Amino acid sequence: MTDPVTVWHRLAGDTVLLDGFHALKHALRFGAEVPVAVTADRAAALALADELAPDVRDALAGLLTEVPHAAYASFVPRPHPTAVAALAVRPSRASNLEKLAHVPRSAPVVVLDNPRNLGNAGAVIRLAAGFGATGVVTTGTVDPWHPTVVRGGAGLHFATAVERLTAEELPPGPLFALDPEGDDIRGVKLPDDAVLAFGSERTGLSTELRARADHLLSLPMRPQVSSYNLATSVAMTLYHWSFGAPL
Repeated sequence: MTDPVTVWHRLAGDTVLLDGFHALKHALRFGAEVPVAVTADRAAALALADELAPDVRDALAGLLTEVPHAAYASFVPRPHPTAVAALAVRPSRASNLEKLAHVPRSAPVVVLDNPRNLGNAGAVIRLAAGFGATGVVTTGTVDPWHPTVVRGGAGLHFATAVERLTAEELPPGPLFALDPEGDDIRGVKLPDDAVLAFGSERTGLSTELRARADHLLSLPMRPQVSSYNLATSVAMTLYHWSFGAPL
């Protein structure tokens, strides 16, 4: 049997870090290729699978190798309470771009315009996967496959198409951008092929993306409240879309 520590060091630079039991569980559920998975406590990890993920318990039993805690801890930025980590093969960019560009779509694409907070980006990907969105696109410098984003997304990058694009490369479809000066979203029905754009946490929409928008929409908000968290804004918008009618 090949030493998992050796395999880890050989693959780490070209794969996606799955940090924690839940990230690995979700990745397996959505078809990720996982060449190596380790844990500091195999019995505890499999007991967790029995309780929370019996559908992938056999797959986990075949993948997980127990290693000393020091070895496990050296693989991750900070140890996860479940003491599980794995490496997965990132979906091909070509495959993701094909999914994003395919029309007609049955669910929107979410665009994060120059996001700054890695945890927020991960939370949005988790939301998008939960709603069955076609994908999540980021613009700007943040890598949406950064380990912190994947951790925040609980491994659900494999349940939706996640890519970084420029504003000129956005998928086809009517572009609805969230902006405080836009029309109240409660009076608008969002189509399934919508591209839903959200500005960065601090500066909002970029001038370029705002100018490209077909529609500007605003979320209901009590006067004197400054803003919503990015993930909250995405959740409200996807919830509105999912009902297919004004709230």
